[in-house]
Amino acid sequence: MIRELRESDRKGWQRLYEGYQSFYNFPDRPAEFYDKAFARLMAQDARDFHGLVHEADGKLLGLTHYVFHPNLWRDEGVCYLQDLYTAAEARGRGVARALIEGVYEAADRAGVPNVYWLTAEDNYPGRMLYDRVGQRSPFIRYNRKL
Repeated sequence: MIRELRESDRKGWQRLYEGYQSFYNFPDRPAEFYDKAFARLMAQDARDFHGLVHEADGKLLGLTHYVFHPNLWRDEGVCYLQDLYTAAEARGRGVARALIEGVYEAADRAGVPNVYWLTAEDNYPGRMLYDRVGQRSPFIRYNRKL
């Protein structure tokens, strides 16, 4: 079942978000990182991130975070799906697809049908799904050198 993230999900959410961080080989994050991220998700600020989770039998199996933001090309703005993660034991069971569709539904309710996301080039299992539920963009992303 896909539903909005709740205060009571903190422990399960953090387990999943730590898994996400590890999956992309991000450095270990301090406790404050998770505290701040969860507080932002719980703030209910329409201009900040929202969270959805996939729950089955009382256990969280996946998460996604998304945000609506302005866009000069679209008066209604756009929706950026920033994070998507499925617990290893739940992969291949439709969790990620359901979470993406949950973001699509939230975007449609908000009147913001354009949803986009990024993934690592070598995330082949994820890309197999993304090719079925989205349209690959011809754009290449660059980051500022720090």
